Amino acid sequence: MKKLSILAIGFVAIALAACGGKKVEPANTAEAEKSFEQEQIEASIKVHIDSIAAELGELKQLPFIQDGSTLQLTKEEKQVKPEYLLNPAVADEATTLAEKYRILSALNVDKKLATLYEMPTDEYDKAIAKLSADINDPSFKVIENSDDIFQTTTALYDAMNENGRINYFWQIASAALVEQLYTINQNADKFLSVFDDKAANNVTYRIVLILDAVKRLSEYDPEIKPVAEALSSLEVLNATTVDEMKTQMAEAKDKIEAARKALVK
Repeated sequence: MKKLSILAIGFVAIALAACGGKKVEPANTAEAEKSFEQEQIEASIKVHIDSIAAELGELKQLPFIQDGSTLQLTKEEKQVKPEYLLNPAVADEATTLAEKYRILSALNVDKKLATLYEMPTDEYDKAIAKLSADINDPSFKVIENSDDIFQTTTALYDAMNENGRINYFWQIASAALVEQLYTINQNADKFLSVFDDKAANNVTYRIVLILDAVKRLSEYDPEIKPVAEALSSLEVLNATTVDEMKTQMAEAKDKIEAARKALVK
């Protein structure tokens, strides 16, 4: 911050010299310094956020939810339908744009799980279509399959960046992460069976990246501040092995449920 302040003062001094030393009112000088410093800070944060998005885009999806997953359910397991999935009707309860993005993301995750259990997905399709229409984000055109919005690819980030919606990209990423963590805890033995230590470590890194982004953005975006607060409790998840992840997920069960309630209530 001190360095930025010095740069700001230097900028004002140069401007004064260019004007032949014309006196500037103190209030205007302070405003110019603040404006210059703020621009520098925001530019720095934007570069950092872009870097985080690029790293996030390189991470593989959680093994139980990614395309081509090796997770297999037995006939008996498919008969016991999961009651923890979101009811598609929650789409009607979303009021703010941020809520619509988050619920859209979470419903995409749950539709994947419903498909895994061979459940009908017509209601999910209707809810997802409704939210997509309400949001009306041209960025979604870069997604070949509308069911893949939750994957938060680099292509989606770039499109949302171009359309001035990068803050909502992090709403999507946060909701998808929490919904997947919540799901794992419902049947950890089954869902973690397809994880290896690298995948467990990737989950930790995903949490670090998303939390870093939303914390920085919360300084400027009041809508994302509660997201940062909800995710902050997940910092306890720092596993580097599957065994560590299983233990930590169980210990953080209440925190994960609270985060889910805060994001997709």
